[in-house]
Amino acid sequence: MMRPARLEDLAAVQSVTAAAYEPYRALLGGPPLPVTEDYAPRILRSEVWLREQDEVVAALAVFERHADHLLIFSIAVVPACQGQGLGIELLKFLDGKAAEWGLPEVRLYTNSRMERNIALYRAYGFQETGRRPNPYRPGWTLVDMTKSIKD
Repeated sequence: MMRPARLEDLAAVQSVTAAAYEPYRALLGGPPLPVTEDYAPRILRSEVWLREQDEVVAALAVFERHADHLLIFSIAVVPACQGQGLGIELLKFLDGKAAEWGLPEVRLYTNSRMERNIALYRAYGFQETGRRPNPYRPGWTLVDMTKSIKD
């Protein structure tokens, strides 16, 4: 069951995000951007949703509503729950949010070195739309991807 995060969930949001992105820290030579994000304002804007399992946060989705698309900022699944389909469940949830809001597409960006994530997004129906330098991390390349929402 998905639910919006509350401020009292902030520590869980940070913990789940750090654990999910830990394997990428060495690959990238530093923490991925979601690990350093201040989630309190996002929680207050209802941009963070949690997926609980046995009353513990197992996964989360962080997203933004824009005029013409839904932007995924982060999807994080705790390592112990990876491989159970929670990532796909979150992507389907976000497709539903976009459709509910009448938005024609879902967009995301990810680091070009996160090849496993890029492959997962492609398999789910996202298409790469371009690559660009990361404005906050010199030397890093971002991969922009989009997926149309069908009525």
